[in-house]
Amino acid sequence: MRIEVAYARPDRQWLLALEVEEGTTAQAALQASGLLAECPELQNGEPVLGVWSRKVAPGTALEAGDRLEVYRPLQADPKTARRLRAERQARARRGSGRRSAA
Repeated sequence: MRIEVAYARPDRQWLLALEVEEGTTAQAALQASGLLAECPELQNGEPVLGVWSRKVAPGTALEAGDRLEVYRPLQADPKTARRLRAERQARARRGSGRRSAA
């Protein structure tokens, strides 16, 4: 059966078409793709995998036409980033002399 394996770094992206046997797991497909050898950062711990934007366990059996996605860890916690952005905006408003309509 035919599947795709997708992975992206800031400097490069991969979208690999593979022929695998029926019942191939997400982890086996990742290994078959060659990405583990080409991208050493994927060897640190267990990579987070998904199929069509839905997180899956490494042992999940893939189906024909699936796109296995390999996710990189977040660079910043979204809640922390949002809080810091709000604090910067509040400081900017105070510095410009405008008042908040609260």
